[in-house]
Amino acid sequence: MTPGAPPERIQDPTASAPGHGVPVGADDAGTGGADGADDAGGAGAGPTDAAGAAGREGGPGREEGHEATPRGKNAAADDTDGAGTGAVVGRDSVAEGRDADAAGTGPVAAGDTGAGGGAVAADGVGSGEAADGDDAGPAGAVEGSGPEKDGDAETAAADPVGGDATDRETVAGPGAGGRRRTLARVTTGLAALLVLVALLLPNNPARLSPGAFLRIPAEAIIGAVVLLHLPPRAMRWAAAAGGLALGLVTIMTFFDIGFYEVLDRPFDPVIDWILLDDAQSFLTDSIGSAGATGVLIGAVLLALALTVLLALAAVRLSGLLARHRARAPRTLMIVATVWITCAAIGAEIAGTPLASKNAVGLVRARAHQVSADIDDRRAFAKESAVDAFRGTPADQLVTRLRGKDVIFAFIESYGRSAIEDPRMAKEVGAVLEDGNRRLREAGFSSKSGFLTSPTVGAGSWLAHSTFMSGLWIKNQQRYDIVTKSDRLSLTGAFRRTEAWRTAGFMPGVTKAWPESKFYGLDHVYDFDDMGYAGPKFSWSRMPDQYTLSAFERLENSRQGREPLMTEIILTSSHKPWAPLPRMIDWDEVGDGSVYNDIMEKGKNPTEVWQDSDDVRTEYRRSIEYSLTSLIEYVEKYGDENTVLVFLGDHQPAPVVTGENASRDVPIAMVAKDPEVLDRISDWGWHDGLKPGPDAPVWPMDSFRDRFLSAYGPQPDSASSPGPSTR
Repeated sequence: MTPGAPPERIQDPTASAPGHGVPVGADDAGTGGADGADDAGGAGAGPTDAAGAAGREGGPGREEGHEATPRGKNAAADDTDGAGTGAVVGRDSVAEGRDADAAGTGPVAAGDTGAGGGAVAADGVGSGEAADGDDAGPAGAVEGSGPEKDGDAETAAADPVGGDATDRETVAGPGAGGRRRTLARVTTGLAALLVLVALLLPNNPARLSPGAFLRIPAEAIIGAVVLLHLPPRAMRWAAAAGGLALGLVTIMTFFDIGFYEVLDRPFDPVIDWILLDDAQSFLTDSIGSAGATGVLIGAVLLALALTVLLALAAVRLSGLLARHRARAPRTLMIVATVWITCAAIGAEIAGTPLASKNAVGLVRARAHQVSADIDDRRAFAKESAVDAFRGTPADQLVTRLRGKDVIFAFIESYGRSAIEDPRMAKEVGAVLEDGNRRLREAGFSSKSGFLTSPTVGAGSWLAHSTFMSGLWIKNQQRYDIVTKSDRLSLTGAFRRTEAWRTAGFMPGVTKAWPESKFYGLDHVYDFDDMGYAGPKFSWSRMPDQYTLSAFERLENSRQGREPLMTEIILTSSHKPWAPLPRMIDWDEVGDGSVYNDIMEKGKNPTEVWQDSDDVRTEYRRSIEYSLTSLIEYVEKYGDENTVLVFLGDHQPAPVVTGENASRDVPIAMVAKDPEVLDRISDWGWHDGLKPGPDAPVWPMDSFRDRFLSAYGPQPDSASSPGPSTR
């Protein structure tokens, strides 16, 4: 080793001419090629690149995959003030020398084509350095804002005295810089993909398709234009804020998707939060407390992660935009022109418009929903204050049913699809036809039709209150208003007469239920009151046969009782429809402990819900069970005073019915006294338990007034309600 030479200098044994030595990591290079040197003292005698010394395999001045640089050039000299030509380190092209003192110039780290500044595969520091840029624009494009980091090139990792990263790459190995560049580009691509998916994600599962993500989002164009007009620091903050906002919009979109899957409608950010508590209760009943808690924690963490990732992705893309300030306006103009053209001609891909403003539309819909909720509250309060039967004297209410035992029974999720969908209609129809035969043999007749429910998939209480109040209760806000009012409910009309004892059997009620006052029930039997000692069947806390058996034991069979008006909720057909109970002999029901073995042999809901056909099959079986329970009860315990009105509360979730199913539910009336059904002969209902396809369809809120009019006086026309605000 020559005395005084830098200790890292490596002399190429194959060099045929003097000066082929390559200084690796030298800070002060006196002679030879200055690769990564901060202060090159003189013209180098040999070329230098990021892979090591020129003259290695491939010959002097050339390394595999790189262009040879002219000998004697000074590579990567920091203090050249732009004079001379420097070899591009780790690059295929040669750029003009780097002037670190010039405003806004500097190395373009890991760039592909450096124009106006030396391209160095490094984490270099200095005004205007663009770390990991794909194509660095003209010198000064970053306006002296300091290093723009877009990937793994971190300012903190640079040489504290201003050296670049060529030394570090040589020590780490010849492929380190390339790997960093590849990783950075992949990360940037993923950031762009995440933002695009968030902007284009439809809020309705029915619109989810590959074509939905091939659109051009107007929000991205507008956002880029806004960012380009901001200074670098403000650009980053604005991008972060935009990413956070997009994260919130995306979370709301996922809420919409969930609500469409279950309720066939979007999430209402004003009044639907209470339903999340019900969803948690459903999960607890279905998969246990620990599982439900795990789902909740996972959902919260995913929401937070999504919001943070979108903010980081937006900041990363803003850095890319900053490095291309010169060419970005032209690119944006081209994209905007394409968007406008597509919007003007209605261009589509697979039925989906190419020009998208999806995120803006979702935000606009949210704002409109808030305004609509406020307006609806005022309108509904006014509508609910008008009651055609409010002033009807007690001795004139339901006079044609005096002495009868009237039962209003709701079958959970019993919808029109159960009797008309070809995938279920044959089996359910057979149960109803057999029921017709058995009831006729027992002396009963029946008529049936359809009602349109205000809800689908869930929200049974909305259907119950609509049926009983004569008002269209389509959301929680309306439910709260009506149940706190003094409006006369259908069940309350029976209580007002004092000619009936009124009772409710609510196996799903497990805590205080203050709304029961609105329904006018003398006594409510909740889960604890029915003495059930058997197992839960997922959400359903007791089989329908047990509920009906409890009604018979606690109320109907009492000696010397007055006539009964009873509201009964049957829950065995509540999702997830597994495991299911089966019919047993009524004398074996007892306290319900007999159902332990039946539950153990039932299907696991997790397994059932892996296949939509299995879900539909188990739903069908649950409806068959509920119908059979009710028919057998009337057959066994009904008498000449029994009047049964049974109906579904709503259609099941779209996973069962498919998209675009109606909201209709079957309703039937069963009685042994022919005069009872004669009173509704003008309704046009069909004979039997199963309504035909052309049976009348009424809004569910119309039933109260029709029923009270058929079995009592006509309502006061002066108090008749105005148009419904459905």
